[in-house]
Amino acid sequence: MSTAITFSEYGGPEVLRLSQVAVPEPGPGQVRIKVKAASVNPLDLKVRSGLMAETFPVDFPVIPGLDASGVVDAVGEGVAAVVGDEVLGAAVGGGYAEYAVLERPVAKPEGMSWEVAAALVTVGRTAHRVLGQLGAQAGRTLLIHGAAGGVGVIAVQLAVARGITVVGTVGESDIERVTALGATAVRYGDGWVERVKAAAPGGVDLVLDASGAGVLADSVALTGDPGAVITIADTSARRHGVRFSAGAADQSADSLPELVRLAAAGGLTLPIGRTYPLDRAATAHADLEAHRTRGKVVLLP
Repeated sequence: MSTAITFSEYGGPEVLRLSQVAVPEPGPGQVRIKVKAASVNPLDLKVRSGLMAETFPVDFPVIPGLDASGVVDAVGEGVAAVVGDEVLGAAVGGGYAEYAVLERPVAKPEGMSWEVAAALVTVGRTAHRVLGQLGAQAGRTLLIHGAAGGVGVIAVQLAVARGITVVGTVGESDIERVTALGATAVRYGDGWVERVKAAAPGGVDLVLDASGAGVLADSVALTGDPGAVITIADTSARRHGVRFSAGAADQSADSLPELVRLAAAGGLTLPIGRTYPLDRAATAHADLEAHRTRGKVVLLP
């Protein structure tokens, strides 16, 4: 048996429990790791609360967590990794645990921290995916709502590197940080449309909503085309004719190895906000839900 965080009913952070579970076994193309770090993503909170029950049905009890990094402890068939390798990847069956199974693991660069390795997986792949779905190319102007969040920060850096002009809506305290990444950062909230227009007098071509803050109608009006707007956070997308992007990246062209190389070479930065021991997962969820953290939240088993 091993230790993991589980929940057996939908609800608030209090439904998360430290439990004893069976040690998972890796299948073909998988490895089992002794977890060093597990990322906490906003989707984890939505799944736990039941908000995503129709989109992400679960069988209780559930071990939450999409991403993890750690040391290979066992390998399945067809895996190049060996016991003792340091890897990161998408967790199959949950990452908030002492041991986790990773699908298609990627080697962790020597200089990359366990925290960044775990935190990069979902937000990096999501940012890469949605920029591709938007057809974001050099010379265009992209508005990113929630540019200081995990997906937003990566999307800003990837877009700027491609020669795209980026405007990002952020909180007042994040303006300087997002500006340093190469975007024009403007304060979100009342009046954001006018501030964006002032920052992009030539107009906005594309919009990525990573905030879910009720900005879709005005974003469509800014671009003049619902097809130029995509959201990863607002379930009212269909009502506005906007695409809702969810799910894993195209497995035939997985972006994670590329993202890891960029991060290792200094081409991507991902700020870690707070770390928590595994048994304080409920506190981590509560703090993230209450917006008491900046940067990625990571559990350390």
